Amino acid sequence: MYSRDYPHKPRKSVIRMDPDCAICHAPATAACDCEAKGLETAIRQAEARMMQSIYNEIRSWVRAHAQDYILEYFRLLTERRKVAHAAHLERIAAHAYHYYHAPPHPNEIAAAQAQLKRGIDDDWQASVQRYPEVLEYFFSLAELTLPSDDDPAVKDPPLSALGGSRKVGRRGGGAATVASGPSIHERERSLTRGRTPPPPPPLESSRDRRTPGARDRRSHGYRPTPTPVPTYYPPY
Repeated sequence: MYSRDYPHKPRKSVIRMDPDCAICHAPATAACDCEAKGLETAIRQAEARMMQSIYNEIRSWVRAHAQDYILEYFRLLTERRKVAHAAHLERIAAHAYHYYHAPPHPNEIAAAQAQLKRGIDDDWQASVQRYPEVLEYFFSLAELTLPSDDDPAVKDPPLSALGGSRKVGRRGGGAATVASGPSIHERERSLTRGRTPPPPPPLESSRDRRTPGARDRRSHGYRPTPTPVPTYYPPY
């Protein structure tokens, strides 16, 4: 019995052609890092164009609320110190009248005033030294959300595959969102962490003593313009 011969089918040859580097035109076997570096540069430039205004907006919001908090905290401390100072002056006057039937000596009044000034300076220093934790707290309230991977805008972006990329505006005109966060009393407790005294809710009158920024135009609705960055689009 003879075996039947079957015709031999040649295998399909697979041709693999990796493109040369799009920047330096070196062959793929050279494994250069030009494209990786170009991508990082493009990412930084796109981030500066699209995200800098959001960063500036968050920074301005955090700065304003942190200053309001610190100024109100300082106001509370100084009010309590002034009440104690007034009580001290009354004791001095009562003592002078009781023993000498005369008003207090000017030196005693001057010493009390100097003590009040030193106390106010200490209160201001203690208030300003709380800026790091207060800034971190308000920065933690800012929220930036990313769309899910199955979002239509992610799966089918409005970019032309044939004509190259076109300029696309910010999605939905969205800006940084700030979480509603806890109530003002919960915020005070989280910031003070058991310190005494806890600061009260901020008042509008405290805004006039804010530390001025480089050019603070927040009250006029000014939104800083991102610094123009040289554009570089490496072909991928």
